[in-house]
Amino acid sequence: MKYLFYFFFLSFVFSCGSTEKKERETTKQKKVYDIYEPSEMAILMNQMYKRNEEIKKEILAGKIPTEFPSDFLEIHTANLSDFKERNEKFEAFSNLFIEAEKEIFNTASAVPVENRFNNAINLCISCHQTECTGPIPRIKKLIIK
Repeated sequence: MKYLFYFFFLSFVFSCGSTEKKERETTKQKKVYDIYEPSEMAILMNQMYKRNEEIKKEILAGKIPTEFPSDFLEIHTANLSDFKERNEKFEAFSNLFIEAEKEIFNTASAVPVENRFNNAINLCISCHQTECTGPIPRIKKLIIK
């Protein structure tokens, strides 16, 4: 029994001393992030959304908006995302949208301002159903109920 104890003791001593600890070589790889840069059109769409939110608040407060935001006209010239191209549908919808948006500010119209506003927003939704469907749930929040 005594020899067995010595055997384990010596095995333990030699095993502890004989193993080399390999240092792990840590190579830090620099992570490269693909940063999203919105197109001119995406920026314009966000600005139009914010402006339409303000218009909606004015309408709900009983005010009739009177000044058409001229920056909306940039819809005809703003650069689209790299993977998108201007086509006839887009041009047709953008023309209809501008006309519908201008109609909101038409104080001589017999159509209630809420309906005129909703018509413009529904045109946004219609266009986005054919091209870029992502923002539709957000756009629907603009509709006056």
